[in-house]
Amino acid sequence: MIKRFFSILIILCSTLSVIATDYTAMVNPLMGTMSTFEMSAGNTYPAIARPWGMNHWTVRTAQMGDGWKYNYSKYRIYGFEQTHQPSPWMGDYGQVSLMPMTGRIEMDEARRASHFSHKAETALPHYYKVYLADYDVTTEFTPTERAAVFQFTYPEGMSYLVVDAYDGGAEIKILPNERRIIGYSTRNSGGVPEGFKNYFVIEFDRDFEYTATFEGSGKKDKNGKLEVPTLIEGQKNSKANHTGAVIGMKTHRGERVTARIASSFVSAEQALLNLEEVKGKTFEQIKKEGEDRWNDVLGRVEIKGGSETQRRTFYTCLYRALLFPRMYWEIDQNGDIIHRSPYNGKVEKGYLYTDTGFWDTFRSLFPLLNLLYPSENLKMQEGLLNAYRESGFFPEWASPGHRGCMVGNNSASVLVDAYMKGVKVKDVETLYEGLINGTKQVHPQVSSTGRLGHEYYNTLGYVPCDVGIHENAARTLEYAYDDWCILQLAKVLKRPKKEIRELEKRAQNYKHLFRKDYNLMCGKKKNGEFEQKFSPLKWGGNFTEGNSWHYTWSVFHDPAGLISLMGGKERFVAMLDSVFTVPPHYDDSYYGFPIHEIREMTVMNMGNYAHGNQPIQHMIYLYNYAGAPWKAQYRLREVMDKLYSPTPDGYCGDEDNGQTSAWYVFSALGFYPVCPGTDQYIIGTPLFDEVTLHFENGNDLRLTAERKSAKDCYIQQIEDDGVNSTRTYFTHRQLHEGGHLVYKLSSTPNKEWGTKEEDLPYSMSR
Repeated sequence: MIKRFFSILIILCSTLSVIATDYTAMVNPLMGTMSTFEMSAGNTYPAIARPWGMNHWTVRTAQMGDGWKYNYSKYRIYGFEQTHQPSPWMGDYGQVSLMPMTGRIEMDEARRASHFSHKAETALPHYYKVYLADYDVTTEFTPTERAAVFQFTYPEGMSYLVVDAYDGGAEIKILPNERRIIGYSTRNSGGVPEGFKNYFVIEFDRDFEYTATFEGSGKKDKNGKLEVPTLIEGQKNSKANHTGAVIGMKTHRGERVTARIASSFVSAEQALLNLEEVKGKTFEQIKKEGEDRWNDVLGRVEIKGGSETQRRTFYTCLYRALLFPRMYWEIDQNGDIIHRSPYNGKVEKGYLYTDTGFWDTFRSLFPLLNLLYPSENLKMQEGLLNAYRESGFFPEWASPGHRGCMVGNNSASVLVDAYMKGVKVKDVETLYEGLINGTKQVHPQVSSTGRLGHEYYNTLGYVPCDVGIHENAARTLEYAYDDWCILQLAKVLKRPKKEIRELEKRAQNYKHLFRKDYNLMCGKKKNGEFEQKFSPLKWGGNFTEGNSWHYTWSVFHDPAGLISLMGGKERFVAMLDSVFTVPPHYDDSYYGFPIHEIREMTVMNMGNYAHGNQPIQHMIYLYNYAGAPWKAQYRLREVMDKLYSPTPDGYCGDEDNGQTSAWYVFSALGFYPVCPGTDQYIIGTPLFDEVTLHFENGNDLRLTAERKSAKDCYIQQIEDDGVNSTRTYFTHRQLHEGGHLVYKLSSTPNKEWGTKEEDLPYSMSR
């Protein structure tokens, strides 16, 4: 009896252990979905996918083409869509949508939509399920990297499935003998080569009893409503601006119809090959494989303690950080890695990833990959070299090819940070060549790629504000940091001294824009004079989606130099404090209205601190550089507690392809990469009682927070394997070696810890 009791206990404990390691259960893919054009709470959609998968699948609560695909406050579903959209601002490409129906076939998309409730909805990283009330149909799907499996549970009667290849030019064919629908979509928002197609194939587990296609012009009326296409019963082939297919079958109540779908940017034959990802496996098998894959990558970080809300926020943010950039590569019949280049339109060998903007993600998303997922990032880095070989430029915003968006030359940061942290591409010579080429030219069609204004920057040391180049100050500050990044690689490669001295000089160009009478960065004219009508609260103009209060801190590589310009550490700290105490006033004259980033700042009651946008996200950590780390600890905890939650309105602005999420992941761990390109992570304050990081090199790092209360955020002491440390940073090597780091925390600040000069992080001027 006793033996049986203990056997049952062991089994129970084992079961609970398995449940505890199901990290997918702690992810809410609906976090950030209650967003609008006017106000972003993330601008996300539920991305049901594999980590970095080529295709994402989502649910549309909006009509075809609406960038805000899924809004939590809506109550009707329009379809289940294969999507490649990185953000509503960039748009989508290569979409195809599935929608089950019963009863009468409806061609008007708005009238076809079905009511649903979140109470009858399940959303996980690898699986989605919902009940469509108007049709009495339950829809489920689970994806692989390039394919997906759908299950539709129909009622009694005639049941249908509408496959929409969208407008913009599409073709679709119904092949009843093969139980297949094939076709392609050309829908896109730019960044594609001539002849772009997303080929798809859908294979069903039963015969069709009804077939039809539909055709439309894809034109919209004066109210923006898409023309209702015409249904052509019996027709099996259709090629039109807007086309799709309808199949039907008689079903018994509770009967499941399975559809397997795959796609390819290469060819129809490759789409069939990609379909092999879901052939010969059940829905549940593929679902379990997806769950296991997500648990593998999410489980690289094992946390203990914290509230359920904090744990759910953490793993949801980690999930978001592992969606982009997406694979744009496929595996051909010979097992070779290939991609159809969005840059030259040719089928090329090698890796390629896309749908990310480096203006956002150089800050913490790519450093997170270097820390925890270096093998995947190595593929991404090789892909960036392929982008350069195929287009002559490293991308700055790719979706899927070069897109005109944002500023800076931050591919330099992404590439150099990886190389300096051991994620090394084979062809470093081409890497360096591409970096240098990007400093002295601009893409002929896409001005955000390369360096717009390089001719001024390389001669004057800044991009002037009176030569017709907008966001000039932002460009200057980012170019200076990017030059510093290139400098680090130049030193490793032992480039000529003249070349190194030039890069060293240009890395100091941020100083040209510092206006001493304001202690802020300011636009400067070609003649060397500062702009006369300077407003520190003016958004846009000389800056990018921010004002001088936000951009002044964009001296990632030399905070000590910025401290000196401001008149010393005390004055610097006072300026940092002022960001939070200056009222949330703004000047929106450049835009003509308060853009959503402005509105998101004003409503947070944190002064002019605009965490919902990227330029200022590192700012709090700069207290460490001025000997006031305790102030960073306070503000970091405030931001984590106040601005993030695992809810539909859980972000405080754009999530932006994993960047804002990666900020939370790093900050919750207790450190952050202020200056990618260095090997340092700046210490903040840990959120959880214990965290174990499982690195790819086989080492584990345990981080423990000792405190009396969950609210204790101030560091009293840090022990590194039992040895006291007062440095306000960790090194990449230190973390990857593993071991045990102990934070000893209190409710009162230790104003002595981390304040000595030798405790401060790297700065170029120190």
